[in-house]
Amino acid sequence: MDINNETIDKLADLAKLEFNDQEKENLKKDLSRILSYIETLNQVDTEGVEPLIFMNESVNVLREDLPGQTIPKADALKNAPSKDSDYFKVPKFIEK
Repeated sequence: MDINNETIDKLADLAKLEFNDQEKENLKKDLSRILSYIETLNQVDTEGVEPLIFMNESVNVLREDLPGQTIPKADALKNAPSKDSDYFKVPKFIEK
């Protein structure tokens, strides 16, 4: 893939960035090196290699979910800046 100023301008527009001429030249060089590296990876023979699902052999190392002591409702609401009898009150932030 040829990296030119049009490509850089399109990527900059998509990313909402602005680049001067020197930065565009540096980006063209960097993107060309990245793409050439990717092309090198495409040449690697992966026939018969299973896809990697987990990074290590440990799977689902989780603690057991045990019931514990809960905070009483009155204590939970005690320091709330705004509350109802049973609930925290928060400002509305979703508009219809």
